Amino acid sequence: MGIHTYFRSLNELERIIRCPGKFKFEEHSVSAHSWKVVQYAKTLADIEERNGVCIDWKKLYEITSSHDYGEIFIGDIKTPVKHSSKELRLLIQQVEEGMIEYFIEENIPEDFKAIFRKQLREGKDDSVEGLILEVADKMDQVYEAFAELQRGNTEKEFIVMYRNALVKIKNIKLKCVEYFLENILPDMVKEETPSSIDIKKITEEALAL
Repeated sequence: MGIHTYFRSLNELERIIRCPGKFKFEEHSVSAHSWKVVQYAKTLADIEERNGVCIDWKKLYEITSSHDYGEIFIGDIKTPVKHSSKELRLLIQQVEEGMIEYFIEENIPEDFKAIFRKQLREGKDDSVEGLILEVADKMDQVYEAFAELQRGNTEKEFIVMYRNALVKIKNIKLKCVEYFLENILPDMVKEETPSSIDIKKITEEALAL
């Protein structure tokens, strides 16, 4: 019981593999994903600050580092399933939030419960920090899918993941998104590797939507 239970539970995030059930050249755990999201968000927030935006760094680190903690209880549900309808996405979120609340009630000391509720909450919202989390989360989907496509992985799900993540990113109105689309994504697409998949064409189609 106690905070030790929370610390111990973090090991489980290392054993939950993203995009389950599909052939992958490289597997990624939820734990590794969360670490990368923090790194993306940190740089994205720096870009926002350089453009005069005030960043709540404590909030940013809290929501980015803990944004997928609930997957300890429900696993990584495939993106096409999770987002097949708003109703299903809401139900999944309600289940996840309910199990996090139960975990906090059963294991976290009373004087820390409010802190854990704040840190483990759903962080994606209309605040600049919530939007940065959304962009960073989708960026990792872009990078994971890109790496598979680059190696010639013909699983359709990775094409869909890559395209949908790019569409989501480009529709978020932040300066860091402009920077990503104008400076980072072109460098990514320019990487020359022999592949049967035309990544440049898929990228251009996604950005045109």
